[in-house]
Amino acid sequence: MNELIALSAAEAAERVRAGEIDPGELFDAYRQRAAADDLNAFTWVADEAPRDHDYAHTPLGGVPVAVKDLFCTEGVPSQSGSKILEGYRPPYSATVVRNLAEAGAPLLGKTNQDEFAMGSSNENSAFGPVLNPWDRRRVPGGSSGGSAAAVAAGLAPWAIGTDTGGSIRQPAALCGVVGLKPTYGACSRYGMIAFASSLDQAGPFTRNVTDAALLFRHMVGQDRRDSTSLEFPEPIELPRGEDLKGVRLGIPEELVGADAGVDPGVRASFDETLRLAEELGATLEPCQLPHASHALSAYYLIAPAEASANLARFDGVRYGLREDGASDLTTMYSRTREVGFGPEVQRRIMLGTYALSSGYYDAYYGKAQKVRTKIAEDFRGAFERFDFVITPTSPWTAFELGSKTHDPLAMYLNDFCTVPMSLAGIPAISIPSGLSEGLPVGFQLAGPAFSEPRLLAAAYALEQAIGFDGSPARA
Repeated sequence: MNELIALSAAEAAERVRAGEIDPGELFDAYRQRAAADDLNAFTWVADEAPRDHDYAHTPLGGVPVAVKDLFCTEGVPSQSGSKILEGYRPPYSATVVRNLAEAGAPLLGKTNQDEFAMGSSNENSAFGPVLNPWDRRRVPGGSSGGSAAAVAAGLAPWAIGTDTGGSIRQPAALCGVVGLKPTYGACSRYGMIAFASSLDQAGPFTRNVTDAALLFRHMVGQDRRDSTSLEFPEPIELPRGEDLKGVRLGIPEELVGADAGVDPGVRASFDETLRLAEELGATLEPCQLPHASHALSAYYLIAPAEASANLARFDGVRYGLREDGASDLTTMYSRTREVGFGPEVQRRIMLGTYALSSGYYDAYYGKAQKVRTKIAEDFRGAFERFDFVITPTSPWTAFELGSKTHDPLAMYLNDFCTVPMSLAGIPAISIPSGLSEGLPVGFQLAGPAFSEPRLLAAAYALEQAIGFDGSPARA
């Protein structure tokens, strides 16, 4: 079993196709590990492998995938980490999940998350917090913390999550795995339980960049059920590059400078990765993103506003929790939402509703959208000079459970380096760059829209040079 777990997903798929590994044995090895999960990373685990599938003739070779709880999966609990959807089993599967199944990646389990993807620590889940496999006293990051922790701990060979403001990249950094946020529209949002529709995007968690490219290849594509999805403009090849010759990297002072609040250990790891990038042939220069420092403020108006609209559908009438005993319909609505939604979700609904209310729309939501436009323009200007913009993924390593739950602003600052890319709709990837005091540090590269093939190639070259081999015990 340990030999199977030690294989990368790409290696396991290749060996299944070569007839060297039985896909059922591979599935069972991971199913047993996921079922014994002591990190609270899973909310549901499959009982057995799907039958009557010829995985030897599929591109993903029967390598099972863990799926974040907010993706609808037919007949399987899809609860978005919320009590209001506890036990909900949808009659259909999300397009991304269906695409992966058709490519040969069966569903291993559903992973825990912050409720409706609102959080940076996975402590907002109605099903309890996920623990970081590097240190069980610490958070795995969020909102896709269950997916990140499962891959880091070897409970799943790879996983998918969603990124609205950093919810793939930040937990990937805190758990020491690779996390890719694609270009907005690259992956269909159909069947993803919505948080903020103009920001949400699906992406992979993997142990290495090659696996990320392989899984991402089968997630993309236009979908008639999602009008915001687009056909990916070029094939996604597995990265092979060994250097960064000719690659221009921009370092934004607004996100990396002395006033950005980056932890010294994280900064040291970042600087060492810059040195390696130069050795590989890259050129590094400072760049400016003048409006990036306003990204968090804009994000926490836009995202809650969209959430207040999206979550209005959870009213106790059509599906999910219903609090009975109310004397009238309005009271039933109120009681259901009070009991069903957790404190952070309630906070964001109220913020968003206020920002959209009469007399405040232009002052808050409208102004935030103008800032978003400026941030996108800043990135377009930067990419006229640079191939990629680089930052630490998170200003800090994994923090202790409960240390920020009573200070929302401190929690929101975890996404300081990731939110600008989400507002601009551009792709970004986090790769492990080393350890600081025994905890993983993430290095982020961001590129222009639909530059994922070049982004993956650059990340691969850096990954080989860094040689990160740290992992919590997978024995």
